[in-house]
Amino acid sequence: MKFDVYCDESSPEALASENADNKFLLLGSLWLPTDQRPHFKDAIHKLRDKHKVGGEFKWNRVSPSRVDFYCELVEMFFAQGEDLRFRCIAVDCDKVDLTTFHANDQELGFYKFYYQLLHHWILDFNEYAFYLDFKKNRRRDRLHVLRDCLDNSNLSSLVTNVQATESSQSVLIQLADVLTGCASRRINATPTGSAAKEQVVEIVEKHLGRQIGPTARHERKFNVFRINLSGGW
Repeated sequence: MKFDVYCDESSPEALASENADNKFLLLGSLWLPTDQRPHFKDAIHKLRDKHKVGGEFKWNRVSPSRVDFYCELVEMFFAQGEDLRFRCIAVDCDKVDLTTFHANDQELGFYKFYYQLLHHWILDFNEYAFYLDFKKNRRRDRLHVLRDCLDNSNLSSLVTNVQATESSQSVLIQLADVLTGCASRRINATPTGSAAKEQVVEIVEKHLGRQIGPTARHERKFNVFRINLSGGW
């Protein structure tokens, strides 16, 4: 079976700066069967038309005037069952040792964590195409190396593509951004601040029946992997 995976991140500055507002970097991913992609895109475009939302939508643009759109977007995500799934990895950047484990290279560490996000949900005998929000990299081969690492470590599956895509051109990356933002708000314990954003997060938690937080690996709909950088069980 073929799958598409659309990815975005929240608080990437946390990995590069000790003075970042948030301590957790979150990398998020939206997983769906490739043949269902037109259906999900159409559902999102219908919501945009209904609420007259033009241009790119994203977590940082949640506002009182648009909150109904974002709430219905989350409702749409949960209405699709396991055909549309979300997984994110939360990285406590205070505990990341770039010097010892990542050749003192923040960019290398960033893509190693992307590998951890994606690798554990690749199943045997499937094909996967990954679409990451476009990011300027110091080394041009980062995505090529990530594809090779994922493909070589999953010999019974096929990773056909790891591609940078402008989020403005992909409503599915934009949806991944919104869900990642929801998770980041709870994981980073963001002060209340925006009532509109809090309302969107509460819709997620209504469907989960709990507060957003780390989940077991087998959680299939809204999976939050808080990586343990200290080792152990």
